[in-house]
Order: sequence, then structure tokens, then C-alpha cells
Amino acid sequence: MSHRPYGSDYLRWAKTRTPARYDLTSSGVPYVSVDELPVALEDMEISGTGAYGYAPLQQAIADRYRVDPACVVAAMGTSMANHLALAALVQPGDEVLIEHPTYEPLVAVARYLGAEVRHFTRRAEDGFRLDPSAVEQGMTSRTRAIVITNLHNPSSALADDDALRRIGQIAEAHGARVIVDEVYVDALWEPAPRTAFHLGPAFLSTNSLTKVYGLNGLRCGWVLAEPALAERMWRLTELFNNIGVHAAERMSLVAFQNLDALARRSRTLLDANAAALNAFYSTRQDLDVAPHVHGTVSFPRLRMGNADGLCAQLQDRYDAAVVPGSFFGAPDHVRIGLGVEPETFAEGLARLGRALDDLRG
Repeated sequence: MSHRPYGSDYLRWAKTRTPARYDLTSSGVPYVSVDELPVALEDMEISGTGAYGYAPLQQAIADRYRVDPACVVAAMGTSMANHLALAALVQPGDEVLIEHPTYEPLVAVARYLGAEVRHFTRRAEDGFRLDPSAVEQGMTSRTRAIVITNLHNPSSALADDDALRRIGQIAEAHGARVIVDEVYVDALWEPAPRTAFHLGPAFLSTNSLTKVYGLNGLRCGWVLAEPALAERMWRLTELFNNIGVHAAERMSLVAFQNLDALARRSRTLLDANAAALNAFYSTRQDLDVAPHVHGTVSFPRLRMGNADGLCAQLQDRYDAAVVPGSFFGAPDHVRIGLGVEPETFAEGLARLGRALDDLRG
């Protein structure tokens, strides 16, 4: 008798590995402290949550993304949002078509739910562009969900709306849905946040305040879905976490009221680190990667040597860290996170360069 897999190999590694002094593994910006938000004592109230979401927070999310509040499902971060979306769509034995390379917990939760995982490729040679024809080739009569990250994790590539619309049409023709994890898309700094949810009836989108805004501790996530599907997910929350943490909900509402200031904080840091990263890339003939344009992560390919060996050398000899590409199904790549203070980032890159020199020499 087979058993469903439990847990995520990547998250297990991330939580239990030895920390490095110059750590470039995070895909989010540095955490915001409570004194950086205009939080009043009443915002710390611990009781009073709504049965199915805190209404003012539900409305704030709906207003930001220009949707009906009935389309908003609260979740404990994007991870739970993705879990809810998949659990509402798939049954054991269904197929889920997931991009490759991809964020490993997406594969892990699909398999936990009893789905068979198939992949379509986002080619490094094409800048990890989203190719609808690759999606269409991966579809079968059993496909119930297509899973995409936008911005792409691990490369930060942006999927254009035309490609997404075409994938939505492919999904509709097969009776499937498209889940778009948008936890990094706000790093485009658009004044009116884009979301795939508006591209057609096949789409669900997931997001949170965790990565771009540094509010990981609030666990404020959500799914955008048509109301009948949203209702199904609300019923699933009865089994997973029942109700939200009210103090976190109230503080998340304060965060929504101050997102512009939080975005400026993040953009200043990410712009500085992007410039440093592109300067670093310009000196490296041993990495294959396009200039970094936007987002919190980058995914260069090693032209020689072994990425796992490089990561071990970087940790052991230089007290620095990046994420091995093997966690994303691309063992000749590494993921570099830009979400650290610029001084730490610059030194981390310098140490990565020395480890690459060791590998070459």
C-alpha cells in the first residue's frame, strides 16, 4: 500500500540548515518590525475575528485587486493559499500540470493531495518565458489544474498577459483551471496591481504580504476565485485553521493602509541589490544568466561544475549561502535572493565569486 508524501524537501532544508553569515537564500525582503507600522494598541486586540474572514481586511484586499469581496478567501500566507486552491480543485488520481523549474512545495502539496504531477518546461534559453504551446502539449483529459508562478520562482521572469490568456483558453477547453501564484508580482511596483484573476474565468490567483512587503509574521495571504469556488475553499478552512488570528488580521489591515510606504522600503533595497547583482554578473564568464530586471530572486546557470558542490563550498569555506537549483529541478543552477541589506548582499556576492573561482581553478 502506497502512502502520500508528507512535507517539503526544500522547506525542510530551509528550516534546518546551518545559517550563514552572508545568506542570500531568502526570496523575500527583510522583515518589517512592529515599530515600522503605525500600529495602535487596539490593533493588538486578540478576539473578534469574523467566522469567514475579518470583513475590513477582506474589503481591503478586494479594493486593491478590484474584485468582489465574495471572491476573496483568506489564507495563512501564500503556502496555505496554494494548498486551498489545489485542494478545492483536485481529487486523488487527477493530474496537475506544473511549470518546470518550479518551487518544490507546489509539487509537494499536489502529491500530498493524491494528484499525479506532470510538468511543462520554461526554458532557460528563452529566459524562462511562459510558452502556451508547452502547456498545451502537457495537457490530458485528467488535467484539473495548471500551476504557474508569476513572477516566476526561481527566475523572476514575468509572464505576459497574452500568454496567460492563451493558457486560460487551453484550460477551459480541457475543463481545467489555472492557479497563478502571484506572491512576487507586486515587485513590478505597478500602481494598480496586476492579477491574472481578471484574465478569464479559468483563473485563480494566490498572494500574500509575506515576500515583497516583509510581513511574513502576519501570515496574511489570500486566494482570488469565483464565488462558488471561493465558498468551497472557505469550507476547507473549517478543517485546516477554522478562523484567523485576529490580532494579525487587524495588523494586516494597517499594513494595507500603508502599502505604499512599505513598497518604497522594499524597492529601495531591491533596486540597489539589482544594480550590484548585474555588476557582478558582468564580471562572470562562468555564469549563464540575463541581466536582472525585477523581482526578489535570480537563477543563474553554472557553465561548469556542480551547483550542489558550489553551495557546499560557499557555506563551508566562505560562510555564505545561495539555494541549490536541485530544489527547483535544475541542478546546474543556483537561486540568489536579493532580499538582504545591501552591504550583506555585496559581501555575499563577493564570496560567491571566490567560490566560483575555486570551482573553476
